[in-house]
Amino acid sequence: MGASDSKLVFKKSIFRLSEDAQIQVDDPFWTAFWELPENTEDISTLFSPSDIRRTRDQSLGNLETLILAVTTRLFTLRDHASFPDSDVAPENHALNCIRILTRILPFLYEADHLEDWENKFFWSGRKKHLKRRTTGESEVLFDESRPDQEALPETSRDDSQEAGPLAEELIDTLVDMLFYAGFTLPRNQDAKNKVTYAIWQSGVGCHTSIATSKELENNRCEVLKLLLTLASKSMFMPASGCSADASLAYNADDLDILPVQGTLKYNPASWRVPYDHVVFKDSRQILVNQSLQFLLALILYPPPEKSAVWNSKNYYRHYLGRLHRSQDFQFLVDGMTRVLKQPLQAYSTYLPGSQKSISWAPEMIMLFWEMLQCNKHFRSFIIDTDRAHDFLILILFYALEQREDSSRHGVVRMCVFALQTLSTEPKFGKRLNKKFEGQSSLPPSIRLEGFHGTYADYLIISIYNLFASSQGSLQAIHPAMLAIINNVAAYLEHISATASTKLMQLFALMSSPSFLLANETNHKLLTALLEAINSIIEHQFSSNATFVLAILRSRKRFEDLRNFTLESAQEDLQRQRRRKETQSTEHKGSSPARASSGSVRHSPIATQPRTSLQNVPEESETFAIGEDDDSEDDEAKPRPTNVSNTHQSSRATSVSSPIEDAVPLQLRGMSEKARGKLPAGAPTFSRQNSTTSLNHSATAMATSEGNFIPSEYWMESWLPELPLHTILTLIQELSPQLPSRAGSGQSDSSSDLQYIKQAEIRGIEPSPVRVHLFEWSPYALGWYESLLWGFIFASEIHISKGSVGIWNGTAIKLFKVQEVAASGPSLLAPRGAVDAVGSNLVQRIGSLNFRGSSSGGSGPRDDTRRESGGG
Repeated sequence: MGASDSKLVFKKSIFRLSEDAQIQVDDPFWTAFWELPENTEDISTLFSPSDIRRTRDQSLGNLETLILAVTTRLFTLRDHASFPDSDVAPENHALNCIRILTRILPFLYEADHLEDWENKFFWSGRKKHLKRRTTGESEVLFDESRPDQEALPETSRDDSQEAGPLAEELIDTLVDMLFYAGFTLPRNQDAKNKVTYAIWQSGVGCHTSIATSKELENNRCEVLKLLLTLASKSMFMPASGCSADASLAYNADDLDILPVQGTLKYNPASWRVPYDHVVFKDSRQILVNQSLQFLLALILYPPPEKSAVWNSKNYYRHYLGRLHRSQDFQFLVDGMTRVLKQPLQAYSTYLPGSQKSISWAPEMIMLFWEMLQCNKHFRSFIIDTDRAHDFLILILFYALEQREDSSRHGVVRMCVFALQTLSTEPKFGKRLNKKFEGQSSLPPSIRLEGFHGTYADYLIISIYNLFASSQGSLQAIHPAMLAIINNVAAYLEHISATASTKLMQLFALMSSPSFLLANETNHKLLTALLEAINSIIEHQFSSNATFVLAILRSRKRFEDLRNFTLESAQEDLQRQRRRKETQSTEHKGSSPARASSGSVRHSPIATQPRTSLQNVPEESETFAIGEDDDSEDDEAKPRPTNVSNTHQSSRATSVSSPIEDAVPLQLRGMSEKARGKLPAGAPTFSRQNSTTSLNHSATAMATSEGNFIPSEYWMESWLPELPLHTILTLIQELSPQLPSRAGSGQSDSSSDLQYIKQAEIRGIEPSPVRVHLFEWSPYALGWYESLLWGFIFASEIHISKGSVGIWNGTAIKLFKVQEVAASGPSLLAPRGAVDAVGSNLVQRIGSLNFRGSSSGGSGPRDDTRRESGGG
């Protein structure tokens, strides 16, 4: 529709939709919607959101007829013997029908008052004519799916039959269109049927690829966009009420494996001219992106509950979980790592920005997490082949790289949850004891200078860095990070001095009064960390002398926690507050120095490794974070967090019994046999807390987050249940016997380590290894859905331009859409006077041709910065 007159005719047709009361079904007017537009931009630009809403609210009957017209035309073209033929069954007619539906459906989904109409119109039975009737130049078949549809004249009535729902036939047609010769597949003169369910790429279950072209790939993208649009109903529901759409409840036979092949066969690292992606838009990359997103939409689809019509089983996840061949897993692993490694490889190039960036790496992490959840054979494969180490480093890279960007925190959370799922495998914990080679080749953001430890050491240090640098912004995943350490703790051997120090620093933070009294749930994090420490001691004591020595050097903190009282904690916080005020008054003129300290605080923690136990604090020393007695260190520590109750109960928690009532509270959770093995004269851990200072300090302890005020009753509900028995027994058994007396400050610890390796501890019994699984809840599912559709929305905005976006201007409820100001001029996006020079330079680079042809697609690149959804 290049001529302005044709555009004017199309725009007038759109106006007529809302102005005329009821346009007759046999009016030739309807043919303009698939005959006049030439591309997606025409439909998106001329059929504006206000036009669609006005028609929807004022002339719903005309909108119904339009949907029936374009769907019937699409069904007719699918069944046409000559399709696609430019004369009798043009390909562009089918594309325009698909584009019209893609444009309209989101605005129907956003209208809550049309939900009953939508179910009735799309999903109820209908009558379908057996014989076509012509209207003007184009054949249109209208279904009697509307009960209020005007009766046709008796002379034009044809025999009719009962048919399935309109949406069901539409999905069937779209699936056929994905495998249609001449439309999405190459023409095959020998084929008897136009529709051949042939997988596009070789890979899982297929060893041959089908020839393709840019035109075929573009047609596939149009069909996939409509399928994604049909599945996007959840975007217009709040996260707490996100439910299933019955449109995805069937037809899983062909759709599941198709996106897998197209996605994982794509190689973004193939040789090409540098910066050619700046000039050309790669149609293959767009297709791969949409294929992956559609696959995830199918896998994440929650089946309708208690439905008599639709199957309650998600066959997409079922088929994905049934994969078992090693060559299939190898194909999956190679494809995933190929995509996820792209950002790491970009650091090694000599031409910044010359390599094509992959914007859908988060979606690939999501696919990896789904494979971990639904296929136990895949988990075993990546662990047995040590490919789990590669995924560990890659996922930690994405988590650490994006922790500073609040808009990407959804990705960070997903990375942590994926690692938690992987950590539930005992073999994974044992494999972490392998030495980490090649750490020096990592990007600076995750590289640990001078690191020579194991994968377990790297994991512990990375989790510590996430804790220390998040400043409380990632508090929702703190339990999950501790669950990872808990799941692998029983299998870790030879933990390094650096990793041991990080664990002790985490304990220093979580046992500090400012952290424990910040809210009513922070003590659960302390419990989780103590369980992990206990697990290491109970199951791998003889293999972790360095870690045990770190505990002994920190014994004063454990003993202080045993004697923790509300009164002393509040006095300590008040004393700390007064000290800060005094220091603030004395150092008003030292703001430059404090600014310098702040810049150091925000630098990567990994650049200051601790390589020996000399850095583990002694009894009288302080930690880098979590120290109450030093104001500067207090600034550098993570903020107290308000964490929801997602962690399992303590390892030491036991069922109340008459025997338990007769012993001191701190000993509860210990067996009677363990109590009998306590050293003679050991304190009973009971305490009588004074309440003389509670009245004047309670108000000061009220926090800004929920105004939580700690009480004695609250303290007694969790403090006696802290699992301290194993650690205190270890300290009491070993500390007096160390050759150098661990608390004396001597730097030479070789004799201490040798003694610990040969020591035997009485009174410690190994507890059963507990697995902390990631537990799904309605809120977690809502977050997960919002994360996926946020990715899809941001990706579609990045690919499209202007008002072309599928969901542009719609009332999305699943997540919040925030506009970002346009970036300033650059070489790749020049503005003003430098536009001509910059464009000419980029075009010259992109037009270089050393091999005779360029592999890049045509069309200008959209440089819109992609923002993630679902934080």
